[in-house]
Amino acid sequence: MDTGTSEHAATRSVLETETALRDIYGHPSELAARKQLAHLDKHAKRFIELSPFLVISTQGADGLGDVSPKGDAPGFVAVLDDRTILIPDRPGNNRIDTLGNLTENPGVGILFLIPGVNETLRINGRARVIADTEMLARFAVRDRLPKTGILVEVEEMYLHCAKALVRSKLWTEDYKVERKVLPSLGQMIADQVEGAEIDVAEADRRIADSEKNRLY
Repeated sequence: MDTGTSEHAATRSVLETETALRDIYGHPSELAARKQLAHLDKHAKRFIELSPFLVISTQGADGLGDVSPKGDAPGFVAVLDDRTILIPDRPGNNRIDTLGNLTENPGVGILFLIPGVNETLRINGRARVIADTEMLARFAVRDRLPKTGILVEVEEMYLHCAKALVRSKLWTEDYKVERKVLPSLGQMIADQVEGAEIDVAEADRRIADSEKNRLY
């Protein structure tokens, strides 16, 4: 394959303006445009109350985007008022990609999911990282508080239609994959980290212990 030729062709097909995109996609319906709100209504609040999982996107000063999963028991995100939510930051790998990005650029995009529900909830806004123990006290599990929380000021909110989840059959058994079809996480990391002397069995043991004993 002449990859140089194919790459050149792909470059020629790049769409660089919204006008070019509109020529292909047209415009959204009036309903699709008007469903976006600048606050959380009763349906958004209920959706957040039932959601055990979200993904949050951020962007650092370098312009690169990042997306991170957050999850806990349903309702783990607190709705403080019609314009504000608070997301606890539970223990992870300490890379602090999301938190670090927020110190440089407060813009966030958040997608809430509910198992079994094909619609999703999208929130865009601006966020700050807080370490206020009084505010974080509501998130205590076994007397352990999250080290920080992500305080989000909602600027845009809307419910997203089900097409992506219907196509992906996310909540059905159709595309469910047995975990054994992939190597263990310890093995994959060992393969990826060039020159590292990693004991895969020990790495897998540590990962399993962390997932069992250090969730909070």
